[in-house]
Amino acid sequence: MTFSSLGLAEPLLRAVADKGYSSPSPIQEKAIPVVLSGHDLMAAAQTGTGKTAGFTLPLLHRLAEGKPARPNHVRTLILTPTRELAAQVGESVSDYGRYLNLRSTVVFGGVKINPQMMALRKGVDVLVATPGRLLDLHSQNAVKFDHLECLVLDEADRMLDMGFIHDIRRILKLLPAKRQNLLFSATFSEEIKRLAGGILHNPQSVAVSPPNSTAERVEQWMHPVDKSRKPALLSHLIRSEQWGQVLVFTRTKHGANRLAEKLCKDGIQSMAIHGNKSQGARTRALSGFKAGEVQVLVATDIAARGLDIDQLPRVVNFELPNVAEDYVHRIGRTGRAGASGQAVSLVCSEEVKELVSIERLIQRKLERQMVVNFEPAQALPDQPLKTPPKAKKPKKAKPAQGADARAPRQAEGGRSSKTEHRAGRPAQRVSRPASAEQPAAREGAPKAPRNKASVGLGKPGRRSSRRSASKVSA
Repeated sequence: MTFSSLGLAEPLLRAVADKGYSSPSPIQEKAIPVVLSGHDLMAAAQTGTGKTAGFTLPLLHRLAEGKPARPNHVRTLILTPTRELAAQVGESVSDYGRYLNLRSTVVFGGVKINPQMMALRKGVDVLVATPGRLLDLHSQNAVKFDHLECLVLDEADRMLDMGFIHDIRRILKLLPAKRQNLLFSATFSEEIKRLAGGILHNPQSVAVSPPNSTAERVEQWMHPVDKSRKPALLSHLIRSEQWGQVLVFTRTKHGANRLAEKLCKDGIQSMAIHGNKSQGARTRALSGFKAGEVQVLVATDIAARGLDIDQLPRVVNFELPNVAEDYVHRIGRTGRAGASGQAVSLVCSEEVKELVSIERLIQRKLERQMVVNFEPAQALPDQPLKTPPKAKKPKKAKPAQGADARAPRQAEGGRSSKTEHRAGRPAQRVSRPASAEQPAAREGAPKAPRNKASVGLGKPGRRSSRRSASKVSA
């Protein structure tokens, strides 16, 4: 199949040819016709499979057929979780729409807001934004959504992981009810499904691979090592294996800074990229890594989305992520667009729980390779591969049959309940001696009315039972 057979406009086909693509990827082949038809879409695809072009090309085709955007208005809104991903998507929109008379811009935090407000003043056909900065612009009346035609949630699972669900709900209240909705994600959890249920209307689902799976072209293995020796092992592997370009992931921002400094002391040109860095520093680090000036780029999971490096040969998990799904996103930085790649993990004994979660998620065991002189002092236990147990539905209680099933059992030495009378079983009475205050009642005789005055509890205006009893005895 070719792009021309999908029904795309000629200017888009020229732009695709300029980028060197001749045939669509599986996600593009399935998603483009759905978006062109105007239906809502929920797509599951691994990172690096071309899903950005899967919604960018058909959206540009539909926008080219309509009227241009009014001042301060937006026709298509694309929400992304990180600045790097927003910049990447914005670059794709510009590249594919270079031969179309459409306006697009990218807005995110960490930079001055005034230039972004000026770019929105004339109106844009495509706006790529992060949730926080978009709400800031709307609060200053810099952007309006009265004529919005389509909403795209890219990397929706990461948005939820980063706590953007409240911002997304606020944004949804600002949008018109009648619009096209597209949701793209690499992993699909129960939270994602609930979010999709509240946004999408009769969506068509597209999946080119099992959810939460990794790319087949990425070779994965792990090196057991003590936690304290991880930096030395990473330096040893980079030198002995002659790794050229390496993307390394850590859990924390401080850990990324410390590792980058350690590698620089070992003579390996490295830089860190994470949320505490300014946007200018993050852009310089990423540009230097893409240009080959920086050999090792140390990043956190938040910065992982949007790092699109052509022909990235390998990624290294210096520390395993706390969330197993993040492992899928990390190694998705390599092996993109059909290329091959390598994913290496440095695992210590303290990370057994995370390792088991990852292996259960991807349903495969990571090959263990010992490195000479770096054998761990504490062996890494080998856990069997098990699928996570499914929650069982509670069984419904069976309805009671007959009166006998409803009657409670009679306690030893006690009296039977009223149910036994209704069931035809006479209750056994326990004989009690008659007293002056309570004479023995004959069976079948009517009960004497109780004196209200004799039931008093000593409250004002009522007689107490003691006083009534004294009068009777007198």
